[in-house]
Amino acid sequence: MRFPFTLPTEREFDAVGFGLNAVDHLVVVPEYPAFDTKTRLIEHTQSAGGQTASAMVGLQRLGLRTAYAGRFGTDSAGRFGLQTLRGEGVDITQTEVIEGARNQIAFIIIDARTGERTIIWDRDERLAYAADEAPTNFAVRGRVLHLDAHDPPACVRLAREARAAGTIVSADIDNIYAGLPELLPLIDVLISSCEFPVRLTGIADERAALVEVKARYGCAVTGLTRGIRGALVYHEGVFIEAPAGPVPGGCRDTTGAGDAFHAGFLYGLLQGAEIEACLHLGCAVAALKCRSLGARTALPSVHELAEFLSL
Repeated sequence: MRFPFTLPTEREFDAVGFGLNAVDHLVVVPEYPAFDTKTRLIEHTQSAGGQTASAMVGLQRLGLRTAYAGRFGTDSAGRFGLQTLRGEGVDITQTEVIEGARNQIAFIIIDARTGERTIIWDRDERLAYAADEAPTNFAVRGRVLHLDAHDPPACVRLAREARAAGTIVSADIDNIYAGLPELLPLIDVLISSCEFPVRLTGIADERAALVEVKARYGCAVTGLTRGIRGALVYHEGVFIEAPAGPVPGGCRDTTGAGDAFHAGFLYGLLQGAEIEACLHLGCAVAALKCRSLGARTALPSVHELAEFLSL
C-alpha cells in the first residue's frame, strides 16, 4: 500500500529532526532488584540517546543526509552528547548550548535476562523551547521533519512551516503533553508507543484507538510500535502489521528500539518504499539495535541492515 502523499525533492537534507537528546547511563543487572536490596551490576555504559537525536543518527548511518535541532547543557553530559552527534556526521548548525543548564540524562536499569529496561530521567527546564524560540527555516531544509512532540507549541510552529513548504511531518510520541491537540492535525505520519493512542482516546483496544486517532486528527498514517509483537499501522480502513525481527544472539537492551524503528521506517519512506516495506525495515533496524547496549552507539549501518535482511 502506497503512502497518500508525495515527498518533496531537491532539499538540503533527507530528514531534519527537532526534539530530545539525552545522555544515558545504562546499567545491566542479573535481574531487576527488589526494594531495599543491593545488587552488583554486570556492566555500565554511557551512551548518547534521546528520541529525535537517535533517529537522526540512525538515518545518517543508513546513508541519508540529516540535521538535528535541539538544546544541550554546558555540563560534561551536554558536551558528550553534542560531540557524539558531530562525530556521526549529523548537521548540528541549528543546535543550541544553554549556558548553565544541565543536559537531559537518564539512568537505565536493564534486566540481563530479557533486555527490558526501567528508565529514571531528568530534564532541565531551561532546555525547553517556547513557540517563538523554535528554529526558523529549519523544517524547510528536509524532505521529512521528524518530531517527538516535547515542547508542543514549538513543534506546532515547525510543523506549520513544514506543511507550507510541502515537507512531510513525522512524529514519535509516547506521552500526553499540553498543547498536543493543536499539533496532531499537522502530522502526516504518526507512529507512537503502544500506550499513547489508548491514553489519548481512552479506548483500550489498540486498533479501535488508532481508528479514533485518525478520525479526530486526520493524520494520513497512524500506527504504533508493540515491542516483541512488532508494529501496526492503520491506513485507508486497513490494518497493516509487521512482526518484530529476530535479534541475533538474543535481546541485550531494548533502550532506543523505538527510535531505531523510526529510523528504519523513515529510511524506507525516503527510499520510495510502500508502507508494508517501511514497517519491516523499521522492525529490522529495531531488532539490530537490541543486540547491543546503548541508543545511538548501537544503531546499524546500511551494510549491516542489508546483511540482516538477506538472512
